[in-house]
Amino acid sequence: MTDCTSITTHELRFERLLDAPVETVWRYLVEPDLRARWFMGGPTDPREGGALGMTFDHASLSDGVVPTPERFAANVGKSWHETITRIEPPHLLAFTWNGGEAGEVTIELAAEGNRTRLLLTHAGLRGPADARNFGGGWYAHLAVLQTRLAGGAVPDFWALHRKSEAMSAAVLGE
Repeated sequence: MTDCTSITTHELRFERLLDAPVETVWRYLVEPDLRARWFMGGPTDPREGGALGMTFDHASLSDGVVPTPERFAANVGKSWHETITRIEPPHLLAFTWNGGEAGEVTIELAAEGNRTRLLLTHAGLRGPADARNFGGGWYAHLAVLQTRLAGGAVPDFWALHRKSEAMSAAVLGE
């Protein structure tokens, strides 16, 4: 599978070739119950200016019982929303991050036969700490999405997240 990643201090780009048609991948972006299986669910109003709900429940991303690392424990159960800035079903979803303070995330989908090429760009990062944090997070969450769409299991999301954060730090020369 294609696994192209670009990480700089101000922008992240991840490209994945997913084993599902565009319409299925789109549902995993906008339907809260499906989005919660790989990222964060929450009430969503799928229109420009609408809310993209976020509920931090990363413990549910692992198929086994895995404790949440202490540094993330305070976030468990936290809910908020981001604002959808662009939406073109089933090919493009863009939304703010941290109300826009930490940039904008754009996810583009393109059909390749029965598969989908996903390009996620997180632009407007505030520097190396954002790049490491969000780089590790997006890398891990996209790996979970790939696994879920392929029908596989995710034994330990947090182990994947630690590995992804270390990869992001190495790319940034940290």
